[in-house]
Amino acid sequence: MPAEVLSRDALNRALLDRQLLLRRAPLPEGEARAGRVIGTVEHLAGLQAQAPFPPYYGLWSRLEGFRPEDLAGLLLDRSVVRIALMRGTIHLVSAPDCLLLRPLVQPVLDRAVTVLGRQLEGVDRAALAAAGRDLLEQRPLTFSELGAQLAQRWPGCPVNALAQTVRAAVPLVQVPPRAVWGRAGQAAHTTAESWLGRPLETGATLDQLVTRYLAAFGPATVRDIQAWSGLTRLGEVVNRLRPGLRAFRDEQGAELFDLPDAPRPAPDTPAPVRLVAEFDNLILSHADRTRVISEPNRKRLYSKNGIFPGTVFVNGFAAGIWGLDRSRTAAVLTIEPFGPLGRRDRDAVAGEGERLLGFAAPDVPGHDIRFA
Repeated sequence: MPAEVLSRDALNRALLDRQLLLRRAPLPEGEARAGRVIGTVEHLAGLQAQAPFPPYYGLWSRLEGFRPEDLAGLLLDRSVVRIALMRGTIHLVSAPDCLLLRPLVQPVLDRAVTVLGRQLEGVDRAALAAAGRDLLEQRPLTFSELGAQLAQRWPGCPVNALAQTVRAAVPLVQVPPRAVWGRAGQAAHTTAESWLGRPLETGATLDQLVTRYLAAFGPATVRDIQAWSGLTRLGEVVNRLRPGLRAFRDEQGAELFDLPDAPRPAPDTPAPVRLVAEFDNLILSHADRTRVISEPNRKRLYSKNGIFPGTVFVNGFAAGIWGLDRSRTAAVLTIEPFGPLGRRDRDAVAGEGERLLGFAAPDVPGHDIRFA
């Protein structure tokens, strides 16, 4: 029997539903509140976090009534951490997921060591990793500080290459006040094991990684899963899981896989306007991203300085970008649509913009929304 074909709109609504972007999830008060935030971070398999604050906006767009202190407190009490994971990029994840996911994506970090190795001829990688671990467990260090101290033992080696090799080989978390809302701090690091007081998980499998991905981003091809994780040869894992998965085809004939009971809303399900965070995995977690953004518009997201902007979603698809400038007296939200917006959509974008300004700058007297 031929596999059911899922249209682009069907894939779009399935993804938005799993990403909590068709409707914001309720956030309770009291003791259950922190657990709901942590559970959301885990459901999303982490939030990409190269910059300190995009995860706050990512959770704001998905949780009704989310406040900055909801995440700041979890960073301070070590319930969530920021660590290099999928694709070798910084992600904000729960403490258990930090310990579970890092060993699974270690091959991605190992590839970085191979590239850096050309700059460190003759350096014993195991000895370098051990020395870096020892220094970082004495006290958190920035990479500049770590590289300078390592260069005392390996003089003549590039300082950055020494530090980055340790970053790849040793699971390092960024410690507060970095990424704590309302505070500033350099990116100082220590080991995940010392920060969390527990060892890495040794029994986790790639099967778990694939099913976690499908729960948050499916239906998806093998190429999609590999694009999100940075890993290769995951077709072997998917084939092993195939008896427990449901298979589909997209409109181009590519085979898609999904969890049998995962939500797949009707393709005409209404999708509200959303302002999605910078670096959000909604945009970055598929090889074929046309389920959320057209190819011409995707190319417009990449800036020369490497900043991946916040995106404006209208009727389920990226329709523009947004940026926020804030001072003590004014907060200005600039919307740059990719094309003309009808009055209803423009009003909906402005309404969501007011919500964002109320979240990001509640104490700033002047709020302004500008359409570029």
